[in-house]
Amino acid sequence: MVFLYVVLGIIATILVLTLIAPKNYNVERSVNINRPLPEVFQYLKFIKNQNDWSPWKKKDPDMKQEYIGTDGEVGFMSKWEGNKEVGTGEQEIKRIVDNETIDVQLRFFKPWKSQSDAYTRVKDLGNGETKVTWGFTGKNKPPSNIFFLFFSMDKTVGKDFEEGLAELKVILEKQ
Repeated sequence: MVFLYVVLGIIATILVLTLIAPKNYNVERSVNINRPLPEVFQYLKFIKNQNDWSPWKKKDPDMKQEYIGTDGEVGFMSKWEGNKEVGTGEQEIKRIVDNETIDVQLRFFKPWKSQSDAYTRVKDLGNGETKVTWGFTGKNKPPSNIFFLFFSMDKTVGKDFEEGLAELKVILEKQ
C-alpha cells in the first residue's frame, strides 16, 4: 500500500509541476549599430553571413553545413551538424519584409528535438544608426516543460545572443 501512495505522489507531483512550469519562451536582445538601416538589413538577410558573427559557429568552427536554395530569399535553408554544444538542426527563411524583419524557423534535432520561430528586426534610429533585435520564441511541451523550472533559456541563450550581436556590431561598423 505504501508503494502505491509513493507512486501516486510522484505522479501527482509531475502533474502539478507540468501545470506550473513555463509553457512558452521568448529570448530577445538588441544592439545599436552605427550603419544605415538598408546596409545593415542587406547584410542580415543573408544567412551565410551568420558564419562571421554567430556565437555557435565559434563553438564549433568545424561543424558540417549544407545550404539549400538561394540565400537571402524565402525558402533558403541552412543545415548544420556539429559538436554537442551546437547540436544538429536547420533554419529556414520563412518571411522577409525589406528593411524591417527576417523571420526564420529553427528546427533542432540534437541534443534535443524542438522548433522555434526566430527573428531579426531592424529599426532606423536616425543619424545613420540602426537598432538590431535578435530573438526567438517557442513552446515548452509538457512534461519536458518541467526542465524549464530549473533552466533559464533567457540567461543561457540570451548570453549567446549578446555575444553574437556584439560581434555583428564590430563587423558592420568596420565596413
